[in-house]
Amino acid sequence: MEQNLANLGAYFGAGIGAGISVIGAGLGIGRLASAALESSARQPEEAGNLRTTMIIAAALIEGVALFSCVIAMLLAIK
Repeated sequence: MEQNLANLGAYFGAGIGAGISVIGAGLGIGRLASAALESSARQPEEAGNLRTTMIIAAALIEGVALFSCVIAMLLAIK
């Protein structure tokens, strides 16, 4: 019975950790897109470079979020 409660706590903690990482990634990508759109509105000739940089940065943010979700799930399984 106590082992089941410990597993439940681990699963709950993993869900909270994954949720926080996803919220953080969403906020980061939102701020990134906002800044890129504002920059391209100010300098339309640089829109191509900004788009490329934004996509690379968004991919890195998503990679960190995915990594943290995987770590949270691995800790729950262990």
